[in-house]
Amino acid sequence: MASAGYDLVIVANRLPVDVSLDENGDPTWTRSPGGLVTALEPVVQQSDGAWVGWGGSADLELEPFDADDMRLVPVALSEDDLTQYYEGFSNDTLWPLYHDVIQPPTFHRQWWDAYQRVNRRFADAAAAQAAPGATVWVHDYQLQLVPKYLRELRPDIRIGYFHHIPFPPLEIFVQLPWRKQVVEGLMGADLIGFQRAGDASNFVRAARRLTEHTTRGQVITLTGADGRVERHVRAAAFPISIDSHAFDTLARTPEVQERAKEIRAELGDPKVMLLGVDRLDYTKGIRHRIKGYGELLADGRLSVDDATLVQVASPSRENVGAYQQLRDDVEVLVGRINGDYSEFGHPAIHYMHHSYPMEEMAALYLAADVMLVTALRDGMNLVAKEYIAARSDDRGALVLSEFTGAADELGGAAILVNPHDITGLKNAIMHAVNIDPREARKRMRRLRRRVLENDVANWSNTFLSVLTAVPVRQQHV
Repeated sequence: MASAGYDLVIVANRLPVDVSLDENGDPTWTRSPGGLVTALEPVVQQSDGAWVGWGGSADLELEPFDADDMRLVPVALSEDDLTQYYEGFSNDTLWPLYHDVIQPPTFHRQWWDAYQRVNRRFADAAAAQAAPGATVWVHDYQLQLVPKYLRELRPDIRIGYFHHIPFPPLEIFVQLPWRKQVVEGLMGADLIGFQRAGDASNFVRAARRLTEHTTRGQVITLTGADGRVERHVRAAAFPISIDSHAFDTLARTPEVQERAKEIRAELGDPKVMLLGVDRLDYTKGIRHRIKGYGELLADGRLSVDDATLVQVASPSRENVGAYQQLRDDVEVLVGRINGDYSEFGHPAIHYMHHSYPMEEMAALYLAADVMLVTALRDGMNLVAKEYIAARSDDRGALVLSEFTGAADELGGAAILVNPHDITGLKNAIMHAVNIDPREARKRMRRLRRRVLENDVANWSNTFLSVLTAVPVRQQHV
């Protein structure tokens, strides 16, 4: 490898831009939205770093290029790679397995073969960009083998890995036929970050059970065949956040505040507006939430004269069968409740199956009296944090599933709920609807203090400062 290279390399499934070719065959790009981009773009720009990832189009072979003060390194994926590595192994094997088997995972050997092949391609690309002694930060469940492959190629570098989704208990994880290979893949990193302390503990337990390495607390010690210590791997919680100050500033603009009033007026000025915002995913507990709300209408505890539920469900993985089924189920449920309870000018549920820009989301958060986050399993859930960051008026109430990473941080001031317990969920919604305004303000001030202090810059800086404290190994000549 040439001595040139970048001191910081980010490796993620996606680049921070969508790349396509114009009519002259030259690459053009548009910024792709997402929490990870917001989190890492400033870090890469400040450190003059590189970002390795897929450009968003199948079969597109591109040379590295510069955009937004970053070196972007596209990894080519074929249609077959996308079907087997991404839609298959990542999203039909790992995703359901890691989310408590809410949906049964599918195990196909050819998907696993594709996952290994693509992970190796990402590792090769990262190894080629990293300067001697560089820091490489790998992201998420699609790339769990990259740390090991990368260490084999470049033993001189520091390697960090962050797992954005839950890591399951051992009893669930061991269903994976390639469980040991995944654990060993991750242990190529010096530092493995998780959303919750429980996820880190689950991983350490899996490492202890499935490998010969010894563990103590958060640290796994790797020894060679001769029994000498080679290195240590640390697994710890680094809860991710959002650019909370940007969201707070946006929600304070006159345009967003005016739009929030318009939204209330368009809904018929309900006394209470409840809001759900999710990707349309079976992990998000959307059916449970709508069922609970429908029962509150049936019980007469809420009425459409006073209350309305707005559910934004952005499209997700639309060519995966389980997601198509979920969309059908949700739309049937919404249709039934609206048929039973809506009145002219007062629909029970406003259901939107599309995405909105950040400004409209901020207005929706400001308009909502009650935010419903009822995920059955979630790594963090950044919607909860966006709602809090938008509430500079210190009003509103957050009903939050205890099965989210956010519950660990925010649980004391949110109204915690087990979404499987429909009776408990209904009571939590009514508590939020009828909460004393002084108590609501007290809770919201506590929530905002937490979210504004622990923003996304703090998250990335904390992770990288722990990682860069790891000594770079000297190469024996």
